Amino acid sequence: MKFAIIKERKNPPDRRVVFSPEKLAEARLQFSEAEFVVESSDIRIFPDEAYIAQGFKVTNDVSDCDVLIGVKEVPIENLIPNKKYFFFSHTIKKQPYNRKLLKAILDKNIELYDHETIVNQKGFRLIGFGRYAGLVGAYNGFRALGLRDNLFNLPKVETLADLDAVKAELDKIKLPNIKILLSGTGKVAHGAKEILDHLKIKQVSDALYLTSKFTEPVYCLVDVMEYSRRKDGKVGNKWEFYKDPLGYESNFMSYAKETDFFIAGHFYGNNAPYLFTREDAKHPDFKINLVADISCDIDGPVASTLRASTIANPFYGYDAQTESELAFNAPNAITVMAVDNLPCELPKDASEGFGDMFLEHVIPAFFNKDADGILQRAKITEKGKLTKRFAYLQGYVDGLE
Repeated sequence: MKFAIIKERKNPPDRRVVFSPEKLAEARLQFSEAEFVVESSDIRIFPDEAYIAQGFKVTNDVSDCDVLIGVKEVPIENLIPNKKYFFFSHTIKKQPYNRKLLKAILDKNIELYDHETIVNQKGFRLIGFGRYAGLVGAYNGFRALGLRDNLFNLPKVETLADLDAVKAELDKIKLPNIKILLSGTGKVAHGAKEILDHLKIKQVSDALYLTSKFTEPVYCLVDVMEYSRRKDGKVGNKWEFYKDPLGYESNFMSYAKETDFFIAGHFYGNNAPYLFTREDAKHPDFKINLVADISCDIDGPVASTLRASTIANPFYGYDAQTESELAFNAPNAITVMAVDNLPCELPKDASEGFGDMFLEHVIPAFFNKDADGILQRAKITEKGKLTKRFAYLQGYVDGLE
């Protein structure tokens, strides 16, 4: 079987790659029956020469390969018919901007595997860039704090070599006495927590966080059962919430009254209650004045996120009273960081981490007859049709929804 690491063609350019040269060499060593080639790229974080140095063929033509592996969506005109593709297709939530892409994949008889759909038997994602989104998002939040309040000047992550350099910059700053709330328990939240712990910010329980004043910066990590509650007053259950959140309402306001800086690292599911609404943000007791929205659901559960921001211009302000955008450092603004492609700022570390997971979970499935069902669960299209697991996308493909 012949695998190709393909060139990223989406704009703005993405420098990440699924396999670093070293990790690809490891894959070749583990699976001698596999052949790996690399499509030439002038934007990839690892130059062509680094792959050549590891003995890989670098070429402009990968049409003779069986499996093509990328990161972002492949433009329709670059899709090669009758191949197996791996990339983030951004179609499984029926994203309207990629309907034509999924239709083209079906028309070209392509077998699509989305990185997001690579899950274990319980449905938990096995690979992704979540940790790096959390790391960069939390750092960017502190960068916004420093710039807005003239406390310190952290450089942009994209100007730094790697995660070690990011942490070295954090070692230079002194934080004011603030209360920080971090939502979520997945890879994103754990990445953000890594930054908070590196800064030696003390973690406190939610009970202490909600009732006490502190003389040093502290943070509290909360999950859905802390910031949501059952409407009928009974004790909530996390798995029940995931299955059907309609019987729940937000309990976030109790935290908003005690929080200066909110880091949104949670996953937001359909029909779940919003964490805070535009009306909540108008409340005189609403204290949050800085939001790093790593989850970045537009016009959704975090009311201050009006739009995604960019790596070039990562911050904007939200005026709670007028529900409109203003300068990130304007008086009374809630400062918002809502970059939706955060791992792109740390392409080397993000690529290396992604390759570790892809080699552990995906490549073996091609040579062990998919013993764990990894490929079967991840496959969205086959023989010009949606697979049974993703048949719910048919109306979306047909333009009916």
